[in-house]
Amino acid sequence: MTIYDIATPNLLHVTDIFARLAAPIEVGIGPAGARRVIPIVGGEASGPRLNGTILAGGADFQLIRHDHLAEIQARYVIETVHGERIYVENTGMRHAPPELMDRLTRNQPVDPALVYFRSVPRFETASFELSWLCRSIFVCSGARFPDHVQLRIFEVT
Repeated sequence: MTIYDIATPNLLHVTDIFARLAAPIEVGIGPAGARRVIPIVGGEASGPRLNGTILAGGADFQLIRHDHLAEIQARYVIETVHGERIYVENTGMRHAPPELMDRLTRNQPVDPALVYFRSVPRFETASFELSWLCRSIFVCSGARFPDHVQLRIFEVT
């Protein structure tokens, strides 16, 4: 058997997202848990490889499961400083002890260090200069606050 030298993945910082949020729209509690939609009303992307504005019109679609884990699927658009647009679909999860998850659901502040919030963003763009966004895997860690979300996005190299 031949043993090959296989690359060890590294993380390369791409950008930090600051997304402003409107009040959650509570859909209700169904068989899988509580559904809610949180409108994204704007924000900024700032970092070493991607800078721009988060356009209003996106949303974070959440399922708060009965075990208090939040399944997250956010969809929004970034417009770069050069006018290029990037569609983002960011899927992940957030969990913490039940009392902290309840506070987050009620839009109360919680220390982000006490919450596991990770996701995997995917990007689509028509920009040739930004096509590298469509050809890599990205991961991010996040923090939820009453009126905004902060994300730190990394490319897996």
